[in-house]
This record gives sequence, structure tokens and C-alpha cells, in this order.
Amino acid sequence: MSTYKVRAGDGRFISMTADEIRRDLIEGSEDAADRGGIPPLEENEIDRLLDLFLDQAGVVGVQIGNQVVSTQDGGDHRINADAGSCGLALAIGRIQELHLHERAFGQDTIELGHIDYSYKAVRPIVAQEQSYVEHALLTTTSPLMYGAMPNLGLYYAPDGPYANPSDLLPAGKVKEALAAQEEASLHAQRDIVYVGTRLADSGLDAMNLDTSGSAGDADFLASLNAAEELKAKRPDLGIEMGMASEFVLGMHGRLSYKGERLAGMYPHDQVRMAEAAGVDVFGPVVNTNTRRSTPWNVARAVCFVKACVQAANIPIHANVGMGVGGIPVLDTPSLDAVSRASVAMVEIARVDGL
Repeated sequence: MSTYKVRAGDGRFISMTADEIRRDLIEGSEDAADRGGIPPLEENEIDRLLDLFLDQAGVVGVQIGNQVVSTQDGGDHRINADAGSCGLALAIGRIQELHLHERAFGQDTIELGHIDYSYKAVRPIVAQEQSYVEHALLTTTSPLMYGAMPNLGLYYAPDGPYANPSDLLPAGKVKEALAAQEEASLHAQRDIVYVGTRLADSGLDAMNLDTSGSAGDADFLASLNAAEELKAKRPDLGIEMGMASEFVLGMHGRLSYKGERLAGMYPHDQVRMAEAAGVDVFGPVVNTNTRRSTPWNVARAVCFVKACVQAANIPIHANVGMGVGGIPVLDTPSLDAVSRASVAMVEIARVDGL
């Protein structure tokens, strides 16, 4: 029986038969449907995914005319940074990186960001970042975004002013842990709004609230409240919100937005909250399981994102990168996996961008 090369969730090449691939596609879809309370993929959609994985070309693509636009996060650090296992470590400046993304790589949008990539770290140096925004706008044409993370973890001890819930909860100090998260959420909201307002004064096109919810529901709440406040102050400023996970962790558990509890929300509910906050573009995330195959992960991711698209009234730009969107957990994802997941997101989930 013929076998086909596909990726495992950790990036290794593995061999599977057509029947095994189809089985994993169905199981991945059903896993998402069961967890999210959403419909599984239809049979014809499973057939299209199977065709993608049986095609042994190194790179696959959508038909001409079906291309979508792209946004990014942390984009201007991929060239001059070196994380040890990824990054080019070229000795060029951030503005020159934006030029390459726009003029050489053909990105539809470009993103500026500080190397720390957290709004808490950006606030003290926002004047410097304003200067970079102004210089970038003078020499580029593509819409310019500024990206950073709410990163609520930085507001807890030992890095921040609030007691760490991870220390309080094991000690039985539940009320104190809840209060710390609420206070940190408000502090993060203030930082995001301050940075966003200052950068908008310099002409910035859009903000990217990247990896929202990384520290749970209090983190997600900070992003939602900040987006709402920014839209009230600067309605001309675009806001993109990219999530950290398919599932909002209830680190607090009792927080709500517009009367709805945030803990436990999957992408099709997350996007409703983002819309209510005034977010212009939403980036759902579906995490990769390294113990399962790429067909399983892609089918699962597409099932979640399809439901998100159907629930949304704003553009959906699915996160398709290292460890999310069906992509193996590798710092530099392989094109064979990225292209298949991307085609599936466009043709089956019907995303507006990637």
C-alpha cells in the first residue's frame, strides 16, 4: 500500500497511508467539534484536505484569484534578530527591515515593534518609538502597524508591582490572587492605551494586540478594554487582536466583558467579544498538538477557524505559524506544512487573511 510523507506535530517527517491520513483528518475535526460545540468539517471538506496531503509537492497554493492579504506579528525582528535556532541576525536597522518586508517580500502590511515586544516595556520609551513610526511612515507605502503583547505576566512579581497569583494560590490566598489579576489587568489596559494614543499621534495606521489572553482571562480582558478605550479616543486607529490560545484559560475565572464570562471561550465566542470592543481584524489561534500528525492538527485548526469566520462580522486573519494553525512546533516552519495549512484556511475556513 502506498504511503505519503507528512509532518508530525513536532516537525518530523512521518509516513502515512491515505486511509490513515483520512482517519486523522476526521479525528482532528471531531476533536474541535467536541471541544468547541461546533459542527465538524463536511465530507467534501475532508476530501479537499486529503487531496492537499496526498499531493507530494513541496509547496501547494490556492488558485489564482483566491489569494488573501497578510498581516504579521513581530515581523521586523525576523531579520536582525537571532534566537539561536531562527532569525537571520543581519546587521540592519528596524526601518530597513520594514523596507525588505514591503519591497522584497511583498507583505501586504508591515509591522514595527520593540525587541521586548510588550506594552509594559514600550511605555517608558514611547517617545523613541514615536520617532521610529514617523521615520517608517516617511519611507514606506504599506499600512504600518505597531505590535506588542499585553503580557500580563510582566505585571506580577518579581518583574512587576503586583503579587504573583502563582505564589498566592498555592498559599490559599484566593482573594488576593483574584485582586492581583484585576489590578494588573487595569494597569496593562492603561499602558496599551497610553502607547496606542501616543503612536496614533505620530500617524500610526494600526495597533496589533498580539498574543492576547496569554496569561488567561485577565489578560484577554485587558486587551478588550484597551481596544474599546482606544477606539473611543482614536476611532481612526485600526486595531488587530491576535489571540494566544484557542481556549481562554480561567486563571481568574470570574471576569466578564459585556456580561459574558471570558474563561472557557473558544474562537467563535472570542471574536464576538473582540467585535464588541471595536476590534477591526481578529486573529484566532488553534494550538498544535506535537503528538499528532499535521493532517490531524490542520483539520482541527480549520474546523475551529471555520466556525469563527461564520460567527464574525469583521475580517478574520488566522494565525498560521510556529505551533499554531496546524503548523508544527518549529521556530522556522517548513513550507510544505505552512502552505497546506494556509490553503486549507483560505479554501475551507474562508479566512479573509493570514
